[in-house]
Amino acid sequence: MEQIILSSEFFNIADTLECGQVFRFKPFEKGFLSFSLDKCAYCYTDGANTVIECEEKDKEYFENYFDIFRDYSKIYNSAIAENVEILSKSATVGRGIRILNQDPVEALFSFVVSQNNNIPRIKGIIERLCEGLGEQKGFGKIKYYAFPSVEKMANAPLDFYKNIGLGYRAEYIKRLAQEIKNGLSIYGFKEYQTIELKKKLIALHGVGPKVADCALLFGFHRSDAFPVDTWIEKVYIEDFGGSLTNREKQAEYFVSRFKENSGYYQQYLFHYKRIVEKNREKAQKDDKN
Repeated sequence: MEQIILSSEFFNIADTLECGQVFRFKPFEKGFLSFSLDKCAYCYTDGANTVIECEEKDKEYFENYFDIFRDYSKIYNSAIAENVEILSKSATVGRGIRILNQDPVEALFSFVVSQNNNIPRIKGIIERLCEGLGEQKGFGKIKYYAFPSVEKMANAPLDFYKNIGLGYRAEYIKRLAQEIKNGLSIYGFKEYQTIELKKKLIALHGVGPKVADCALLFGFHRSDAFPVDTWIEKVYIEDFGGSLTNREKQAEYFVSRFKENSGYYQQYLFHYKRIVEKNREKAQKDDKN
């Protein structure tokens, strides 16, 4: 096994995996198992460091996947320099979050699954997808399933997708897999600038603006994207005093304000808002009791 070691100050593995950008991971021993495509890594905190253990042949892959060579202290300092109270608080709490470099195809399928869904259900559906169509792999004594090939997904019957809990999304996944199998190059989308790339993604069956923004940020690492969900809409209204009701317009507002750091700030704000709201709800319950 190879080890990748980085200071935990700007690499908190729990916050990075649990902040809604990825769904293929699970708790294991003193940390997490993280899965991407057909690969697996064991991630944990050891004192002041975050440690990634992986097979020697996968070391370069996971160095890129966890964005090891980017200086997140600069991103954090830029967030503080914005002098926006909610952003400063969010960056301070979430300074250990890194944006993963996920495979664009896996990320796109994952966020099609995610629409109008909650994280436990999303994780369960994707796990069943991998178990049903993916190749079984091994990581030491651990058995797991790779993310399935597009060919396997395209050839699977529609009922398979319905039976793993996809509901109306079953058709989206099946059709997207068939389109890619028939020559649609998602990897070829990398050559486009962000605005054009988003148009390309939205043109796909089952992909709306929110899914496109998630794919942009988490699948193509376009940091000038800003996905807006319920939590970010709360941030926009409650903390930025926004009056726009259209989430796509809200996303445009944040991108115009924060430019190339938009995606990093989005993760800080998303993470912080969820923590604040959960703590507030817990306090209210405790008061009632």
